[in-house]
Amino acid sequence: MKEVIGAQYNKIQLIENAEYENCTFNQCDFSTQDLSGYHFIKCVFQGCNLSNVKSVKTIFQDIQFIDAKLIGVRFEDCNPFSLSFSFMGCQMNHASFFNAKIPKAVFKNCSLQNVDFSGTDLSGAIFDNCDLTGSVFDQSNLEKTDFRTAWGYSIDPDSNRLKNAKFSNTGLSGLLLKYKLHIE
Repeated sequence: MKEVIGAQYNKIQLIENAEYENCTFNQCDFSTQDLSGYHFIKCVFQGCNLSNVKSVKTIFQDIQFIDAKLIGVRFEDCNPFSLSFSFMGCQMNHASFFNAKIPKAVFKNCSLQNVDFSGTDLSGAIFDNCDLTGSVFDQSNLEKTDFRTAWGYSIDPDSNRLKNAKFSNTGLSGLLLKYKLHIE
C-alpha cells in the first residue's frame, strides 16, 4: 500500500487507496465514495463532505473532523483497531456507531440526530453543545460521559451503563422519558 505523509489536499473528489498520515483534507467532497480499506492516521478533514461513504475496514486513527458533513456514515464498519477521532461542528445525522469502541471521543457543536449508538463504548466521551434528538442509546457504555450541554437525548438508565456520567438539571428529563412523566 502506498504511503502519503504530510500532504495537503484542497477541493479534490478522489484519492487513491493508500495510507495517509498527518494529511489535511480541505473542502474535499468524498460523498458516496468507497473508502474501504484506506488508512487515515492523524489526519484532519476540514469542511469535507463524507456523507454516505463506504468505510469497510477503513482505519481512522487520531482523526479530527472539523465542520464536516458525515451523514449516514457507518462507523461500525471501520477497522476497530485504534479507532479514535474528534468531531467539531459536524453534521452527522443518521450515522451509526453500532457496537463501536470509541472511548473518550469528543463531539463538539455537532448535529447527531437519529444516530445509532447502540452497544457503543462511549466511556469518557464528551457531547458538548450537541443535538442528540432521536439518537439511540441501548446497551451502551456511557460511564463518565459528559452530556451537560447536550440536548434532545433519550437515555434509558436501565439499559445503559451510566456510572459517573454527567448531566445538567435541564437534561434530566431525557433520562425519564420512558416513565412518561410531566416535568416542569
